[in-house]
Amino acid sequence: MSGSPYVWPVRQLVAGYRLLFGLLTLGAVGYLATRVPSLPNLLSYFTVLSNLFGAGVLLVGAFRPVPDLVRGAATLYLGMTGIVFALLLSGLDLGLLEPWANTVLHYVMPVVLVADWLLVPPRGGFPVARSLWWLVFPAVYLPYTLVRGALVGWYPYPFVDPRPRGYPHVVTMSVGIAVAFGVAALAVGWAGDALGRRKS
Repeated sequence: MSGSPYVWPVRQLVAGYRLLFGLLTLGAVGYLATRVPSLPNLLSYFTVLSNLFGAGVLLVGAFRPVPDLVRGAATLYLGMTGIVFALLLSGLDLGLLEPWANTVLHYVMPVVLVADWLLVPPRGGFPVARSLWWLVFPAVYLPYTLVRGALVGWYPYPFVDPRPRGYPHVVTMSVGIAVAFGVAALAVGWAGDALGRRKS
């Protein structure tokens, strides 16, 4: 693309949508922060953490390159946020779903991050094995959620709450989601590698 006369407009377009959606996401999370009784609880949602991370990646990426390892992590976390919400949570009352903020965090941002990764893939490809590093955060998030939940008596999602059905149900759901994360991580890494090599 470096030899194309459209490089400058394309770069400005990419920077523009990154800036727009990054600020929109910060606005959505900020709005929720003014309407919830507990800020620590809000910041314990994987949705909120992944959206803040994704917004940061977009905002920085609007002005300067972001390492592909970081961009890919944001893509995975937001992509899985959208998938898990659609499959497991969309019909449940999670207590913070203002309609417009819900749309931004669970529908818009997952699409934006995945599209950004596919439209602006890693230049020269991406070593797929490196995508396994992206699983560290979800692996840390689960024990944090379980330990904090036991201490404060609150869990952000029904499938990590052991009180209704016990820990065997939590383990089963967690293993299923962990496998999905692993498959998705490899898929994101593979897509970045294939598209990046094609465009290099």
